[in-house]
Amino acid sequence: MEIISILLIAIALAMDAFAVSIASGITLRERCYYHGFRIALFFGIFQALMPVLGYLLGLGLSDLVSSVDHWIAFALLVGIGLKMVHEGTKRENGKDLPCTGTKPLLILAVATSIDAFAVGVTLSVLREGILIPVLIIGIITFILSFIGVIIGNRMGHFFERRMEFVGGSALIAIGFFILISHLGIV
Repeated sequence: MEIISILLIAIALAMDAFAVSIASGITLRERCYYHGFRIALFFGIFQALMPVLGYLLGLGLSDLVSSVDHWIAFALLVGIGLKMVHEGTKRENGKDLPCTGTKPLLILAVATSIDAFAVGVTLSVLREGILIPVLIIGIITFILSFIGVIIGNRMGHFFERRMEFVGGSALIAIGFFILISHLGIV
């Protein structure tokens, strides 16, 4: 597989993580590169891990996952989004933000990397190597996610009030978009 193809695949796979990173950055009250790095690290690792899992499990399991991947991503994103909307109405100072805790980050990382599983299966079927694509996918996702958090954070400071609500609403919208695009409505 050519490097250009791998880069395009990596960018396409990173778009969900980028959008969720923007929504996560909106919820941060102050500029905090630590949270941006942490969010980007979770997304980058999972975006690189899922193709490896898909590659190892091969084509046999891809039919099962590909038929429900949009439902899984929808449920996870809407669930986290609803939690963020709820938290946005009652957040107390000093508490962890809903998008920066380990459990929500794990859920978001899995939800945004499900499509990468299918890429791994495809690489397995095509008998392509996995190391270079996985490194590129992980690095691109990390970079775009970090940039997304910064963009979201700056937008959040512009609006300044109840950005968890906006971020949660964005996650819910992404979840619905994934669902309707897989159902062929869009």
